[in-house]
Amino acid sequence: MKVHIVTLGCSKNTVDSETLAGHLSANNLELASSIEEADTLVINTCGFIDQAKEESVNTILEAAELKRQGALQKLVVAGCLSERYGADLQAEIPEVDHFFGTEAYEQIIKAISPDLKYALLGERLLSTPNHYAYLKISEGCDHPCSFCAIPLMRGKHRSIPEETLIASAQNLVSQGVKELVLVAQDLTYYGKDTTGDRALAHLVQRMADESGADWIRLMYAYPSKFPTDVLSVIRNNSNVCTYLDMPLQHASSEVLKNMRRGITRRTTEELLDTIRQQVPDIVLRSTFIVGYPSESEADVDELAEFITDQRFDRLGVFTYSQEDDTYAYILGDPISADVKEARRQRIMDIQRDISFSKNQRKIGTTQRVLIEEEVNGEYRGRTEADAPEVDNEIYVRSDTTLVPGTFVNVLVDDAIEFDLFGSVV
Repeated sequence: MKVHIVTLGCSKNTVDSETLAGHLSANNLELASSIEEADTLVINTCGFIDQAKEESVNTILEAAELKRQGALQKLVVAGCLSERYGADLQAEIPEVDHFFGTEAYEQIIKAISPDLKYALLGERLLSTPNHYAYLKISEGCDHPCSFCAIPLMRGKHRSIPEETLIASAQNLVSQGVKELVLVAQDLTYYGKDTTGDRALAHLVQRMADESGADWIRLMYAYPSKFPTDVLSVIRNNSNVCTYLDMPLQHASSEVLKNMRRGITRRTTEELLDTIRQQVPDIVLRSTFIVGYPSESEADVDELAEFITDQRFDRLGVFTYSQEDDTYAYILGDPISADVKEARRQRIMDIQRDISFSKNQRKIGTTQRVLIEEEVNGEYRGRTEADAPEVDNEIYVRSDTTLVPGTFVNVLVDDAIEFDLFGSVV
């Protein structure tokens, strides 16, 4: 039995698929490198926003056609979309043999090969390049954000035990991983459910001391009641990246209130000031939503002003997606797709200028770069300021061969909006 896994959506889904692959391999099931080579296909779906749901449904439909043609023996659908809409999908796409929710490793293996004695064995099989890996520190979310369906799909927040995470980190590093990217639906809530206190700082300090990783990066930090004790850990440990990803979602206090974010523009600005004071060279990444049902043109003006003033190093913008059973669903979706996209483009145009200005100031500096791959005679890499898959890249010229997963010092000699260029020194 050859099994291929298709992963859609975020880095948390990537971790789930890699864990499933490890369990499949431990149970002597062969992993196929492509759909064409597979007998069984597992699709790990995303159901976060409209575009993600559409991609997931289209992928399932394409696979169902392959099964009708006899190219697949078995089709399994899992993950967020399946968790939320499994019954509806089963009625519409009968070619799918099984629908499962999130983290259903045992059920999936039993469905693929009923005769196997399932055991929680085997390590993750990385689908990322060997030099970086995502490490999920918790599952689920307790926040009541009005636009978000994650609690409906992933449940309440559940911290993974610290000892388990340290052992996982050490194991990944022993396999050659240089960069650990800590992810969760909300990093900052880590430990709250088990000890009553937020324990992110303690966890990251142990990671810095015991994992052996060269870089430890923090993604998906919730701003309300942010645990500021983690800032000294970032500042005082050379292997913790001076980088923080904090999705703020908006700047208008009125929109933030309607979004149920538990924070205002003023408290957001105070938090950003605190972060920059305690970690002066911090690289801040954030994401925002435009087109929320109650958002006015004045709110967009306020967001634009906020982005201009704060000058984030990295920034992404999403358009609002109406999600069933969320608090905001009853507000409808009154803002047209064209207006949403125009608002998104307006914010990204501001950020493009900010990023260009910041990149221009890096010309003449020497950056430590993690090499990713060779591309057309030069090398693509990332600095400490850039997370994999979502941030800027640096293109490197070298007279000698560079090995992916190694660090080199690069003199930056040119820059555009979202990329740097330079030579090894």
